[in-house]
Amino acid sequence: MNEQEDIKDIIAENLLRFRTKANLTQAQLAELLNYSDKAVSKWERGESVPDIRVLMQIAGIYNITLDDLVSRPKEKEVKPVLHKRKKQILITLLSFALVWFIATGIFVILCYIPDLEYEYLSFVAAAFVSSIVLTVFSAVWGNRITNAITCSLIVWSLAAMIFTFMYLFTEIGNLWLLFVAACPFEVLIILWFVFRKVK
Repeated sequence: MNEQEDIKDIIAENLLRFRTKANLTQAQLAELLNYSDKAVSKWERGESVPDIRVLMQIAGIYNITLDDLVSRPKEKEVKPVLHKRKKQILITLLSFALVWFIATGIFVILCYIPDLEYEYLSFVAAAFVSSIVLTVFSAVWGNRITNAITCSLIVWSLAAMIFTFMYLFTEIGNLWLLFVAACPFEVLIILWFVFRKVK
């Protein structure tokens, strides 16, 4: 029993020490892990221990080994991989911009086609495609909030795209009902991400 308490204390000490060396707040670490800062605080006080998957994530953030977190402290320089965050944001923004660059290219090409009235639809489609791109990157690198926002963007940009195309190319009335139909999907997204927070 003492040995279990001892390892708990060692992990708590190491979590606090490495976070301090990395100049991270509990809230910043919590966001990187997709946990609450209360959970991080409990870990650092030794009230609970993160599971092995989370410990491996933490070790990755501090650029250390799992052994460094569960062993007696050894002096080791901590180089947090926060620079990764900036690279991830840059890659996401470049991908987003690429979608709009392609849409602009298509728009310019369509402008040269005689008697074509709907060149601007390339931008309508780009809104939907870029929301998918943002969702993919958010799923890989983002957190719960960015995932919820980008999923919402997909729902509303898809509704707007369908509305625009149907308005232009069909005689169907009451197209505003498409946005009403999108509302339950938005509610489902909110509920999904709210209940996913419970760990």
